[in-house]
Amino acid sequence: MPAGDAWSVGDTSPSQNALPARNTPEDDASSARNTAPVENDSSAGDAPPATGEARRRSRRIGMAMLIAGFAVFALLYSVQPVLPEFADQYGLGPGGASLAVSAATGGLAVGLLPLAVLAQALGRRPVMIASVCAAVLIGVVVPLATSFPMLVTLRAAQGLAVAGLASVAMAHLAAETRAAGLGAAIGLYVAGNSLGGMSGRLITGVIADIANWRVGVWAVTLLAAGCAVVFVLVLPPSQGPRPAPLRRSVVVGGLRAAVTDPVLYGPYLVAALGAACFVSVYNVLGFRLLAPPFLLAPAVIALVFLAYAIGSVTSATAGRAADRLGRPRVLIGALAITVLGVLVTLPDQLGAVLLGLGLLTGGFFAAHAVAGGWVGARAAGPASAQAPALYLLAYYLGGSVGGVIGGLAYGGWGWPGLVVLVVGWLVLAAAAALLAAAAQRRTRRGCPVGAPRVDAARRAVPTAAGARGPGPSSAPADRAAGSGHEPAER
Repeated sequence: MPAGDAWSVGDTSPSQNALPARNTPEDDASSARNTAPVENDSSAGDAPPATGEARRRSRRIGMAMLIAGFAVFALLYSVQPVLPEFADQYGLGPGGASLAVSAATGGLAVGLLPLAVLAQALGRRPVMIASVCAAVLIGVVVPLATSFPMLVTLRAAQGLAVAGLASVAMAHLAAETRAAGLGAAIGLYVAGNSLGGMSGRLITGVIADIANWRVGVWAVTLLAAGCAVVFVLVLPPSQGPRPAPLRRSVVVGGLRAAVTDPVLYGPYLVAALGAACFVSVYNVLGFRLLAPPFLLAPAVIALVFLAYAIGSVTSATAGRAADRLGRPRVLIGALAITVLGVLVTLPDQLGAVLLGLGLLTGGFFAAHAVAGGWVGARAAGPASAQAPALYLLAYYLGGSVGGVIGGLAYGGWGWPGLVVLVVGWLVLAAAAALLAAAAQRRTRRGCPVGAPRVDAARRAVPTAAGARGPGPSSAPADRAAGSGHEPAER
């Protein structure tokens, strides 16, 4: 799955800085840089002072998170280029072989919220270290699987382990780095996600062509193990807020706000349907390029994943365009480009396939960036934590389920059948975006979900400790209570 893929679903302690959502995984990761600005709690009491030591510490944390993101997303997507080999070895069709990827991304989706809560109770640093180490250890065992069901089970466990880092990484950066260096630290983490996902695919694909897929996965695992050691040594002890019990009222209120705002259903559906489209195409692309008339070697097919670099450019461009032109308009344009890219891949000509893949990748990452930014801008108060979590959940579940369905469609009706299915998904995503835009126009000029909805004349300041009035001071309090969620690939 694009990894992008990674947002933080993390700390909700009152002193935690708030980060609105931007991206996903890894593949969602490349969109995070531009989807939404970082907002800091006005108190900023836990932010390190702007000293030379604080700057060095921020750089050290940023580098550690880059290394960790590289390691886990390299492991997560390492098997995608060898799905055709799984099909041959285990007697599977494209849909069945796709379970090797879908199980991992599904495990990641399932683990996001539970591991975020666990990190709040135990602390982010130990959970992240355990996450990276567990993902590496499972990576050692994956090539030893004696059956495909065992392989799928191990991959699901590996995705669950990766969720420990993905769920709290951004919250950790928000709490532990100085405000002036936070953007750079997030950029490093996002870069690690994208580079790791791309590198894992390339390494496995090239080595599998020389030896076999087991050696390729072990090579990625060895690289990830080295990264894990460096991560543990480089990541400094936490200085941010201590772990605190999760307030049930915050979680329940945030979930209620995140699921009752009709505007947010649009970005949720765009995430699910867009990821289903993207993962489906990349999952079965190897099957198509191995077959006539292309007959490409697996090592050459692995180079196709370099197209992920296009997403870094288009997500940045889309983020700036959305600020000027509005999110719905840019989102519809990005989805239209994605549809065009899918259609361009129809001819059995390598140039057309590569051009279409570039358009598809660029359009998808642009749409992902804008949709994630829409969630971050719309959600406020407690929903600033839960809405991005639901967006990520939709993204990874969409990619997991859609990847299998796309493989089945390709196995039954070939590439034209997959194109029809994917275009249908994208049309539904565009319709969801239009309905969300209409719902937003009907609301009070796009007032964020969870934000106070009162007249200016009735605004009041809290009158007692812990009490929240409807005035301006209540919004920061709500944000602080529900912070720790931001986008990332992110």
